[in-house]
Order: sequence, then C-alpha cells, then structure tokens
Amino acid sequence: MAWQLLTDTTLWPLWGPTVRDVRCSERFIRKGSEGQVRTLFGWWIPFVITEYDDFHFWGWNVAGIRATGHRLIAYHENSCRIVFELPYWWLPYAFVCSRAATNMAELLKS
Repeated sequence: MAWQLLTDTTLWPLWGPTVRDVRCSERFIRKGSEGQVRTLFGWWIPFVITEYDDFHFWGWNVAGIRATGHRLIAYHENSCRIVFELPYWWLPYAFVCSRAATNMAELLKS
C-alpha cells in the first residue's frame, strides 16, 4: 500500500502539501513518465520521472530541476519507512516533506 501511495499519481494530492492536481502519461509512474503537477498557486509545472526502482525508489526532475527522491525501505510485511531525499539546495523544502510524511502515515493507518 505504501508503494502505491508513492507511485499512484491520483493519490499525490492526498499527501503532497504542494500538489493540488496531477496530469501524467500513466497513472502509476515508471522511469520516463512525464506530466505536470498543479501547485498551491494554480500553476502547472512539468515533471519527468528520471529514476525508478520498483518498490524501492523513484526520483524526478520538476521544471527541469532535480527534485526529491522517494525511497521505501521495507522492514516486515506490514512495516516500512518512507524517506524523502533532497538535494542540498532544496533543504528549505524539508518541512514540506515532513508534512507529506505525516499525511502519508495518516492515510496508511486508515
């Protein structure tokens, strides 16, 4: 379920504090998937999935800039950790990722 939450573009607005909507070439991302995210301000910004390792990691470029990585570390059948990886220049975005992690934890509990 956690990997589905990370990779199903229809679910991104449920946990991503800065994502209001998504248009994507596929519902479930893969390497090379392209689309746009609509931000809090209503702007549509293009993205491409640049890295993808099924059930482990995906990374993307947003507006042509390396953005967050999304890593899933499985511990047991029903236990995992989700890690957001940020380039150093995105460090101020860490609070947004923290909120996203909290949102995801709540969604996964229900």
